[in-house]
Amino acid sequence: MNLVEKVLARASGQESVEPGEIVVAKVDRLIMHDLSGYLTSQVFEKRVNTPIPDPERAVMVFDHHFAPPTEQQADVLRHNREWARKHGLTLYDCGNGNLHHAAVRNGHIKPGMIVVGSDSHTPVHGTLGALAVALGNDSHAGTVLPYGKTWFKVPETTRVRLEGTPTPGVTPRDVALWLVGRIGEGELNYRAVEFGGPYVRGLSFWDRWLFPLLCVDLGAKCSFVEPDEVTEAFVRTLPGTGPDLLVRGDGEEAAQVLRFDVAEVVPQVACPPTVGNVKPVTEVAGTPIQYAELGGHGGGRLEDFRAAAGVLSGRRVHPDVRFHLVPSSREVFAEAAREGLVLALHEAGATWFPPSTGSNQAYNMGALAADEAMISTHARNFPGRNGSPDASMYLASSETVAASAVAGVIAGHDVRSGGNS
Repeated sequence: MNLVEKVLARASGQESVEPGEIVVAKVDRLIMHDLSGYLTSQVFEKRVNTPIPDPERAVMVFDHHFAPPTEQQADVLRHNREWARKHGLTLYDCGNGNLHHAAVRNGHIKPGMIVVGSDSHTPVHGTLGALAVALGNDSHAGTVLPYGKTWFKVPETTRVRLEGTPTPGVTPRDVALWLVGRIGEGELNYRAVEFGGPYVRGLSFWDRWLFPLLCVDLGAKCSFVEPDEVTEAFVRTLPGTGPDLLVRGDGEEAAQVLRFDVAEVVPQVACPPTVGNVKPVTEVAGTPIQYAELGGHGGGRLEDFRAAAGVLSGRRVHPDVRFHLVPSSREVFAEAAREGLVLALHEAGATWFPPSTGSNQAYNMGALAADEAMISTHARNFPGRNGSPDASMYLASSETVAASAVAGVIAGHDVRSGGNS
């Protein structure tokens, strides 16, 4: 059995499970942000209305309404605080970071766990070797909170092997975006996707994070990286909350194996209207932008701010661009401050925002007018994602985002021809 099958077998009390089988399994962690928490609470209080037997199972992070600009949004947070206190749920209030990073940084996600959440990027926790899937709010209210269980259909597995050596200047985010374009959006419907191969094995934990993050765009149910010494070393840095159920697969051949050579990749940009509309930076270079942002579930890492500081060294943000920096967690902001990145990027003309999910859906920042464009490290770019449906959202690496913030247009470096774009 592979990792996903072993986790489902353990959690359902069986010796083994097979693809296509339906199992009822114990859930180790439910994670909610302020929006999903509010909807879940409405269903729970109206239709279930019982004590929650294991409240420590549920974690809520305020990351969308991180500075509520309206009374209505403030009421959502007030309600969530009261609901969390009533049932003893773990709550991280405004300013703690975005949902997924805050949950990991505070030790709530461990290898071998079953993690559920309504956010579509919940499968990113497969980076730690957890089985993480997105469920609807009604499932949270009806089965996970009162019973600590839910049902799963065991998925078939696609193994994505990344081999070769990337060309200088190509980042893991470039490779991840390129993969969505190569595999195709929705092509791995309801599959478990294992990212592996020599390239993935050579990455740090937070660079591996960028691959399971995009599995929802492939149509997959879940995604994971087989735990190894990198996983173990990272887990040892986390607070010791909950069991460490390190699980490894048996290494048998998957139902489908896809192999890619990362030497083929050049810096990429995901263009409107979807993540799969991926093009080399050179094809969209010169497109005017008004906003650039490092943030979102895939951005705001310490690695992103280090890269941006390198690009902006001795340079300034273009006067027509607002360059927004959104730490993924309080820990990242503290680390950036200790390294001098906060002051360096501030003096280069960038603007820091509280640790959160940033301009995701423009609840507190980053709304675009119809004729405006943003380039960012976010995970989504469909029309209306940030303000007007006629605005344009581009996704790229932190290096490309920072270079574009300086140029005032989408800009990067053509690593093959040596020309600037």
